[in-house]
Amino acid sequence: MSPVSRRQLLRGGVTLLGATVLTAHSASAASGPGSGRAPASAGLLSRVINVRDLGAVGDGRADDTAAFEYAYTLAAARVSRGIGRTVIEIPPGEFLITRPNALLNGAAPQHPVNGLRFSGAGKRMTTLVFRPPVGPGSYLCRNENIWSNLAFERIQFRSATPGASFFGSYSTGQAQDYRFSECEWMGEWEYGISLDGTDTNSEMRWEACRVGGAYRKAFLYSGVTGRGQDPNDQDQFLNYWFTDMKVEYDWGNFLEFPYGGSITCRGGSYIITGTRPQSQEYGTTSTFFRFPVARHHDSVQRFHAQDIRFEVRNPDARVIDCAWKSGTVHFSDCDDTGLAFKDFAPEARPHRYVVGPRGPLVRYDSCQLMGRHEYRTDGAREALPTLARYDMCLLRSHPQEEFAVTDGTAQAAFVSFVDCLDGAGAPDPLTDRTPAVPGDAPSAAPAAPASPAGPGTAPADPSGTASPAPVPAQTAPPAA
Repeated sequence: MSPVSRRQLLRGGVTLLGATVLTAHSASAASGPGSGRAPASAGLLSRVINVRDLGAVGDGRADDTAAFEYAYTLAAARVSRGIGRTVIEIPPGEFLITRPNALLNGAAPQHPVNGLRFSGAGKRMTTLVFRPPVGPGSYLCRNENIWSNLAFERIQFRSATPGASFFGSYSTGQAQDYRFSECEWMGEWEYGISLDGTDTNSEMRWEACRVGGAYRKAFLYSGVTGRGQDPNDQDQFLNYWFTDMKVEYDWGNFLEFPYGGSITCRGGSYIITGTRPQSQEYGTTSTFFRFPVARHHDSVQRFHAQDIRFEVRNPDARVIDCAWKSGTVHFSDCDDTGLAFKDFAPEARPHRYVVGPRGPLVRYDSCQLMGRHEYRTDGAREALPTLARYDMCLLRSHPQEEFAVTDGTAQAAFVSFVDCLDGAGAPDPLTDRTPAVPGDAPSAAPAAPASPAGPGTAPADPSGTASPAPVPAQTAPPAA
């Protein structure tokens, strides 16, 4: 049967589980418990469903929604004893999807399943264009506490309806173990991935991915509380790893964790290229790591960033804004000084914290930092212990006594510095000249070389014409 006729069957609502609809490459995906067919070869091809075999065109114009819905149905049908053994293969092309939950529709009454993989040909080689009729509330994928051990690799996801979302995950203990490898997100989204539930949404990893586009909320947002449960239940958001990322998006937040979490970001480049349109909740600011605090139990609150280059391109771009009441924040060998020569840079405050008697404990090791860091005490009147430490850092814009401030420009007494270099004497990156320190007298100009004919004699003109004698310098009148 030709791909066209298969596509017509799919769009007509016909469901056929067998080789009459699938090519030999993926026909075995239809065999399973209750199918009445003997299992095919145990090789890799016996576990692969190729969406092109199901009628997907991939030209960016034809609606391929039904093929992806059918691929998921086949994968769910092949689950055996709680284990999924299927790879959904998406070849090169631009595939248009117009209905929510078409890529992954993990909802009751399906039983918990471990294992499903979506595999493309490469970022921008395989593109899924999500264009639902309405953006907010529409998700390309949903997991209602059904799937764990999900993998997405070498795929670009693009929102063609502003305000749509990529993935909604709700968990009471089952939705966890997600891995994204060499994927890319583009377009304007509300959420990249939103996490909700009363137990773990955890063990999630992103490797060599690119986060582009824009985000009305955040690329990864934990604790949506959209189901009316007590916010105190929103506490088990653990172990999120981002490795070798290219985070370069227009506006919005990258990570937003109001209920704590354990988060590690290692390697890569992080850049916010534009300014957020005015928002009631966020104003015009965009933040890589936004950790507001809400009412909840004293859960894990841990953040670590290492070997990352940040670009702060305008005063509305922030690296971190953290209001956790305890926990730890650690930056190691990071650099945000690429645009420290800009006029706005000295007064920028790209790192902001609210601190109290229990922290959070903040530490910067071997970092290069621009602007000032702001520490708000949230009304605490008692003297605070040492809560923040900067160790062997370059403070690009200000000396250490003016770098960490609270209550406007007052020095934060609970911040310590160990073997840091002040930026007042750092060379300008454009001119390679060391700026003058206020109060220093200007250096005297070097003396002109003496003439061979003796002092006061003009040097000989190579043309043979005598040079005029130098005019004595005017003596400035004394100051009044």
